[in-house]
Amino acid sequence: MGMWASLDAMWEMSAEKRIFGAVLLFSWTVYLWETFLARRQRRIYKTTTHVPLELGQIMDSETFEKSRLYQLDKSTFSFWSGLYSEVEGTLILLFGGIPYLWRLSGRFCGYAGFGPEYEITQSLVFLLLATLFSALTGLPWSLYNTFVIEEKHGFNQQTLGFFMKDAIKKFIVTQCILLPVSSLLLYIIKIGGDYFFIYAWLFTLVVSLVLVTIYADYIAPLFDKFTPLPEGKLKQEIEVMAKSIDFPLTKVYVVQGSKRSSHSNAYFYGFFKNKRIVLFDTLLEEYSVLNKDIQEESGMEPCNDGEGDCEEIKAKVKNKKQGCKNEEVLAVLGHELGHWKLGHTVKNIIISQMNSFLCFFLFAVLIGRKELFVAFGFYDSQPTLIGLLIIFQFIFSPYNEVLSFCLTVLSRRFEFQADAFAKKLGKAKDLYSALIKLNKDNLGFPVSDWLFSMWHYSHPPLLERLQALKNSKQD
Repeated sequence: MGMWASLDAMWEMSAEKRIFGAVLLFSWTVYLWETFLARRQRRIYKTTTHVPLELGQIMDSETFEKSRLYQLDKSTFSFWSGLYSEVEGTLILLFGGIPYLWRLSGRFCGYAGFGPEYEITQSLVFLLLATLFSALTGLPWSLYNTFVIEEKHGFNQQTLGFFMKDAIKKFIVTQCILLPVSSLLLYIIKIGGDYFFIYAWLFTLVVSLVLVTIYADYIAPLFDKFTPLPEGKLKQEIEVMAKSIDFPLTKVYVVQGSKRSSHSNAYFYGFFKNKRIVLFDTLLEEYSVLNKDIQEESGMEPCNDGEGDCEEIKAKVKNKKQGCKNEEVLAVLGHELGHWKLGHTVKNIIISQMNSFLCFFLFAVLIGRKELFVAFGFYDSQPTLIGLLIIFQFIFSPYNEVLSFCLTVLSRRFEFQADAFAKKLGKAKDLYSALIKLNKDNLGFPVSDWLFSMWHYSHPPLLERLQALKNSKQD
């Protein structure tokens, strides 16, 4: 009876209060759902203290325990940071933080001689203040994650000075992109007439394509050092593999990711006939600076092949090394190139743009609804930027959750298909060993709760991927 009475009372409210209440209710429902899933996975971390039988051949007990403790710490951090974020967002809504920041932006504009008619200028000030607030409130969490959790488990390679310089640089670069793009988008919406949503969508499409094109050449180098992969066997084999599947490769880069973190990655970018491959140095056993002087760091003296315990020493050193051998790197690239060859990249772009067009269309339908603005404390004005914020972030929340889950399911399907493509290239055995090494290097925990995995994992769990490769890893 109490629940039904609450629902009846809710429907007796004004439309504005119902909208506001529904937004808060959905937000906390999603949070509680995520907390429930995280609790299930956390139980796995706590109770699975020994290597399961099916993992005995691919993971040693020391690595298993390290990954378990790492993921347990990350889970605890995620709980508290998530709770803070949810409480912060709720308090901002309840106490009118958004309209307050809009009025504050107006006052700053007034000091500079810009009146209320300069809505786009006020919107840019609002964005600047909002992103500054977000950066400052998120800074302690980012510091703790980097210098406590990542440091504790051996991943952090940054000094505090490097971290702060990086954070400031990221903020400045973000503003240099966000503010001009936002101002043009708002202008297009203002002058676009009845079909402004088409022009707004086309504009965001062009911006996204431009950013993808210039990111690795002009933005990423602001933060990391990119160098061409030196001539040699690995580069030749990459070029041969790319040519065999008609991948229009133009350059191969190695990025010095080890100065920031020991996590590893690889990706390709570019449109049409201008494709580039980027390999993190932490992915390459031969290039990872973290492998330098590893024998001295381990406290072991160099040995001669004739010595009886030489093989044991070599095995220990090899086990400590990070990254993959050349054959395994090629297998990982075979997987990545599979995404291209199978059209996954194009399909993701098409899905993204269809979703973007739909959202702008619905925004055009809803932007004239005054009750949406009143629900969030805007009684006398309906700023376009605030409309975008309300509709895209709050009103579309249920749709976004469903879409996110569907894309996660699709992503897992794509990953299996890319693995199968690498298998067809004869890379099954090397991809099998590479996946195990990458899981070890990144301290991934190979045991997961089925519901948590289904909802969150964009990549299939390690055991599922290995099982799919196992039957033909001798190919």
